[in-house]
Parts: sequence; structure tokens; C-alpha cells
Amino acid sequence: MPTKLIVDCSTGVTTEVELTAEEIAQREADAAAFAEAKAIEEAEAQAKLAEKEAIAAKLGLTPEELLKLLS
Repeated sequence: MPTKLIVDCSTGVTTEVELTAEEIAQREADAAAFAEAKAIEEAEAQAKLAEKEAIAAKLGLTPEELLKLLS
């Protein structure tokens, strides 16, 4: 079963405690939400790249040439 660490900063004592069913469910929901957000972010980055490549192609430039001009 997954665990969490509880640290008492006043004493420095660290205790390892098993997660409750609710904490496990929340952890899984958070992981799924993060994965979804990351996938959306990556898809947006790919779309921007494709758009830049399309503009470069219309101008008769390679993406590298376009980046060089914009630098």
C-alpha cells in the first residue's frame, strides 16, 4: 500500500503512514489530470510548430532558415 511521510518540524521526527483510500483516489485523479494537461500542452506545441512550418513552406524557406531570419 502507498505511504506518505509526516515530518514534525519542531522535533524532527519523521513518521511513515499508509495512505487512506480517499488519498489514493485523489492521488490517481491528480496524476490523470496532470497527464491530460501535459498532453494538451504538447499538442498545442506541436500545432504551433506545424503552423510555423506551413508559413516557412509558403515563403519557400526551411524552418531552420525561417528561425535564422527571426533571430
